[in-house]
Amino acid sequence: MNNTEFEVIVEDVVAQLNQNIRTDGKFLTSKQFEDGVRNILASMGLSINYNPHPHVFPDIPLGEFGIEVKFTTNDTWRSIANSVFEGMRDPSVEHIYLIFGKMGGEPEVRWGKYDDCVMHVRTSHVPRFEVDMTAEESLFDQMGTTYELFSKASNDQKMAYVRAYARKRLKPGERLWWLEEKEEQEHTLPLQVRIYMNLDQNEKRKLRAEAAILCPQIVKPSRSKDKYSDAVSYMLTYRGVLCPQARDLFSAGSVALRADPVRGGNYIQRALADIESEMRVAALTLEDALFEEYWGMIVPSEARIATWLAMADRYAQDWVPSEALFLNNPFG
Repeated sequence: MNNTEFEVIVEDVVAQLNQNIRTDGKFLTSKQFEDGVRNILASMGLSINYNPHPHVFPDIPLGEFGIEVKFTTNDTWRSIANSVFEGMRDPSVEHIYLIFGKMGGEPEVRWGKYDDCVMHVRTSHVPRFEVDMTAEESLFDQMGTTYELFSKASNDQKMAYVRAYARKRLKPGERLWWLEEKEEQEHTLPLQVRIYMNLDQNEKRKLRAEAAILCPQIVKPSRSKDKYSDAVSYMLTYRGVLCPQARDLFSAGSVALRADPVRGGNYIQRALADIESEMRVAALTLEDALFEEYWGMIVPSEARIATWLAMADRYAQDWVPSEALFLNNPFG
């Protein structure tokens, strides 16, 4: 069977489903709809598995062809689809088609090639495709690749595509929070957001150091707009820690005067000097993806302090970070 012959079958299935809606009324549940698809295929003499694995992709494998079934009771042709990693994909399936039942508004069933219908990727905990039967441009066209090539790519390669796509959609001041490159990575966010002020001092210092090394713009003058936005965003989206008062991180007296209680001087400079050792650890241990996201480049771990100082010097106006911080060894 070739693609044209299989598409005739899919077209016939959709026609019968629409006829069923006209004669018997709309489908009420996704299971009822998917069983309806299976029953029609079985009536055509095709071998159908009525008890597949609940997470198999596509829903109905038919040799080298497969049908993914989507159903909604809403009046929309858009739906969340499978994980971009396709960990449960049937390896025998090469060509996938989508049958979509829309029961909201005017009930109707449509079909399309799966790769033509995927039009977006939602970067949640595990990035998932979104499909839209009315899409004018596929996601893979936007990425500059094809679904076939994307499906065969490694997880690292897939995430490179996803991050590049997501970055193009960011508004000014926004950051990607989803950086993992595998379906299951070691880094996970806790379900409960923690409050920064409630953490112990060691964890506060560690988090401040990580935020500082990733966000050298914190050394901007005190009245600079959004100087702490990236630092606060990092803590919340990557560490699950909410800091309601951004100045508590670097410019409050409670952090600037820890090493020396005498007031005066540059509070941000004093706060950073107090966590130099923790910043060195962060520079050496934080993953490359974070520096690529926040700095826009990957820098070898041993060169990150020197790079940070050069960036900070460009941001600071009333002091020179490279003349005040990491004076012992700025290269490690």
